[in-house]
Amino acid sequence: MANSPLEIKPEEAPTTLSNGQAYWKANKRTIFTILSIWAFASLGMSILFVPFLSDVFLPGFQIPLGFWFAHQGAIVIFVVLIFAYAWIMDRIDRRHDVQE
Repeated sequence: MANSPLEIKPEEAPTTLSNGQAYWKANKRTIFTILSIWAFASLGMSILFVPFLSDVFLPGFQIPLGFWFAHQGAIVIFVVLIFAYAWIMDRIDRRHDVQE
């Protein structure tokens, strides 16, 4: 039977299963951290903690911090999280030798 081009040859196979497990463990930990920060920024800072943050004003502006987070801060944090996720995953991919 001829070897198919999609068949993995033993010398090309990953050396250990633990490397793949370590990669996915790091991947899941990163996703969980990013989603936790996202949930805290969107739900916590923009909705739940607004009464506490309304007493704090941004320096140089007369805008309550709770209002700013509900309208602008969460969006800024989301964009920063997108870039942080891409940078962190690039490092994890290189560390586990799965980069494109």
